[in-house]
Amino acid sequence: MPDEPADGADTVTLTVETPDGETHELVASPADVLRDALLAAGLSPHSRWAVANCGGRGLCATCGVRLADPPDPDHWHDDLADRFGYPRLSCRIRVRDGMRVRIPDKRVWGGRERGND
Repeated sequence: MPDEPADGADTVTLTVETPDGETHELVASPADVLRDALLAAGLSPHSRWAVANCGGRGLCATCGVRLADPPDPDHWHDDLADRFGYPRLSCRIRVRDGMRVRIPDKRVWGGRERGND
């Protein structure tokens, strides 16, 4: 996972759609983890049980998001998510310029969406 974009930019811009359909444009450091950038902007990627999350260690799978153009998986959970159409873990992904993120409604977590990411 690269820490900086190839062009050396100090910030990247990403677009986030929340479960209620609102769209937010965020500016973050290219070294930021997506989960941390979302939390810093007041947008929780966690399920309704946010207090029961692993703190970004890639273990609980409560920070899943959908990405318009996901990076290649580099974590066992993201490999399975990519293969079977589940949300990707925001704690395992670095922000990229132009990234489009959708935080799914997590009343029922884990629903598959093949080809609709």
